[in-house]
Amino acid sequence: MYVCNCNAIRERDAHAAIESGACTVKAVFDHCQTRAQCAKCVCDIRQMIDDASITMAMAAE
Repeated sequence: MYVCNCNAIRERDAHAAIESGACTVKAVFDHCQTRAQCAKCVCDIRQMIDDASITMAMAAE
């Protein structure tokens, strides 16, 4: 599924960026070598980052 239609960023691309250390939306775009255009995806990408942070925190406990 696409997270960002403007840049054709798929969920797996965003997850790969986050797993590589992207902790901001801009870092996800940088990892995918794109930039935000219409910004409709920003909230979804931010949620993915937050979810990954929570998962990592729980795993560390």
